[in-house]
Amino acid sequence: MKLFKNKLFAKGLVYDLVGMATVAIPFVGPFLDLLWAPYAAKKMRDMYPGRKGKLASVLVFIEEILPGTDIIPTFTLMYLYTYVWKKEPMMQPQVIEVESY
Repeated sequence: MKLFKNKLFAKGLVYDLVGMATVAIPFVGPFLDLLWAPYAAKKMRDMYPGRKGKLASVLVFIEEILPGTDIIPTFTLMYLYTYVWKKEPMMQPQVIEVESY
């Protein structure tokens, strides 16, 4: 489980770096954000399922589409919120006990 979480963290860092890289490209960067924002939102929703993932995907879309906000590491912040500050376990199987009478 720890290895999976580390891969999730690394994937988030890569997505944050790609999102920030568009700032470095003059004149073309803002137009690349128009393509990157929906893709980043979909990836956020895929990486974090459930209600938090839907909310995070909306936030990452807004953050990527607005000019000047590309420097916010949204994927990294979502990872920290989910697994460090909230300490939510990664999809552990639940055991359901059934009693017979």
